[in-house]
Amino acid sequence: MRPEQATAFAPASSANLGPGFDLLGHSLDGWRDHATVQRIDAPEVRIEAIEGVVTALPARAEDNTAGAALISMRKALNLPFGFSVRLKKGIPLGSGLGGSAASAVAAVVAANALLDTPLPHAALYTYALDGEAVASGSRHGDNIAPSLLGGLIAAFKPELAEPIHLAAPEWLYTAVVHPAVVLETKVARAALSAPYALADFVQQSHHLAALLMGLQRGDEALIRQGLGDVLVEPRRAALIPGFAQVKQAALAAGALGASISGAGPSVFGWFVGRENAARGGAAMQEAFVKSGHAASVLISPVAGPAAALVTTPDTANTATLVAQAKD
Repeated sequence: MRPEQATAFAPASSANLGPGFDLLGHSLDGWRDHATVQRIDAPEVRIEAIEGVVTALPARAEDNTAGAALISMRKALNLPFGFSVRLKKGIPLGSGLGGSAASAVAAVVAANALLDTPLPHAALYTYALDGEAVASGSRHGDNIAPSLLGGLIAAFKPELAEPIHLAAPEWLYTAVVHPAVVLETKVARAALSAPYALADFVQQSHHLAALLMGLQRGDEALIRQGLGDVLVEPRRAALIPGFAQVKQAALAAGALGASISGAGPSVFGWFVGRENAARGGAAMQEAFVKSGHAASVLISPVAGPAAALVTTPDTANTATLVAQAKD
């Protein structure tokens, strides 16, 4: 029997990954958003409540990523009924961890369970993209796709191709460190507005090719070479207090590479094995603290989970986020 209410979670995600700007992303096992969606008779979408680590988000459905995603879904499917939504945020605002994408993804996954004939998971992608566009100003899926589908993803422009899962060796782990700093995506994108030299594009293409081939082959050396970023990181680094020290701490701890997660200010490092990632994450966290900012660290396989339905919202991720912050 079709339920009248459903709850789904969507994981945080790390995007860009060095040379893969607006293309590459992977989900993270830990921090996540929840959406509880109820089917209502009125042909509209309502945001009923926003709770968790972030509450100051738009309550008007059209301006909220979860609400806009459901509006897109209703319109595309010509649904005669509507949805009310309660969001529980476990992903910090302006963190570079795909929080706006996760809300949109969790909402459409929960709402899908309320349809008379639920859609395949991948068919929800375009609706979630429409939701993300409210926050980012464009339909790019480097956070949406991994949050929805899980794992490491190449999220092409929708008119080019569907998202594609990439190989992610089982031994590949990430340490993502989030400082207590908010960096708005629009500010981070503004730093990229000046023209680039052709030589920089050529070098970035080499990095991207090396990263993709390294992942496919499970080749540590190629992955290490591929994680360089000569386009985005140099212009955004100054927006993140202590970035140079945090990156150096990751590399000194044995990271294959380290860079900015999404628009920042979170910083990621890729490591061989969970133990190395945990050690590197602690060093990165300490570097942020020395720069004057409390920070939280998450250790996750690069091949993280996909969004899914849950019986009841899990609040453990919020408690973990707070517990791991250091003064």
